[in-house]
Amino acid sequence: MQEAVNAAFRKGGTKRLYLAIRPGTYTGTVFIPAGTPPLTIYGIGNPRLEFTVDAIITPAAWAELVNPGGSRYAQGDPAWDMFQSCATRTSTNAGLCATVVWGQSTDLQLKGLTITNTLLDTVDRGTHQALALRTDADRTQLEEMHLISRQDTFMANANDVERIARVSVRNSYIEGDTDFVFGRAAAVFDHTRFHLVSTRKPSGGVIFAPNTAPLYPYGFLVTHSLMTADAGYAAAPTGFLGRAWDQGASATGYLPGVTPNGQLVIRNSVIGAGFTTATPWAPAATTARPFTAPIEPGRDLNDVNHNRLWEYATLMQPVAVPGATSQGDLRTD
Repeated sequence: MQEAVNAAFRKGGTKRLYLAIRPGTYTGTVFIPAGTPPLTIYGIGNPRLEFTVDAIITPAAWAELVNPGGSRYAQGDPAWDMFQSCATRTSTNAGLCATVVWGQSTDLQLKGLTITNTLLDTVDRGTHQALALRTDADRTQLEEMHLISRQDTFMANANDVERIARVSVRNSYIEGDTDFVFGRAAAVFDHTRFHLVSTRKPSGGVIFAPNTAPLYPYGFLVTHSLMTADAGYAAAPTGFLGRAWDQGASATGYLPGVTPNGQLVIRNSVIGAGFTTATPWAPAATTARPFTAPIEPGRDLNDVNHNRLWEYATLMQPVAVPGATSQGDLRTD
């Protein structure tokens, strides 16, 4: 599949190109570089794109894993710079390079695909970021997608705080256990199911972890969607809807107006069994900043001294939702 993406890049132009993926399982990473023409990658018969990669490995180990013997990415290829940006990292681990599909091109559309980071339950309950999909660019559209992993399944990102990256997700299914929908993009999730699983982490799981720029008013909007949890959480409801990701503030603590202040609204949606109703928002990632929110009339919803995590017109469903399987029922209304 990487070869087909490379061909689309080399074709160039501004006209939308279409790449059909036939039924089957495709193993390996796929990088879609900036500068690719508007591209639609769509599945026929729900093909699976999968790979096993853990963020805790070194950049050198990551490079050999995703590009064994230089067989997948070579100098001069369109995605070479993306590969090199991770392979030459000076950090101790691969970090957020640990993804199966990584899109940096504007106007990217993905439809009818299952993307799985198959690390899943092969590791302990510790920090094992294992992304299925990462998108960095503006006007990204996902429809009828299944994104499956455990920690950090889907990163809706923007390359830097100076860029707007808008993401639309419709009629999809996203599964994980820790911060499995995260990033700084302005993203709308419509008629999408978010499924929290206990097979690796039996308590305290979190769905959303936005790291929205502190003065930017739009982070994640979830509408007409469904939040579910598996039987382990339904028996002991300790799941959280979300938390802010105070990215980069481990040494300083949260700095109002400087540190990212995740923004999220869940509205007109259904929340199933397994989530704690008394404290649906967990302390922030990185800093453990306790959740606080202004409640007075006329309050500033973007007050940098408080969290920006909200619910509106949601329905708490105290019993398990039928059919809460790993493939999910995309109908949420």
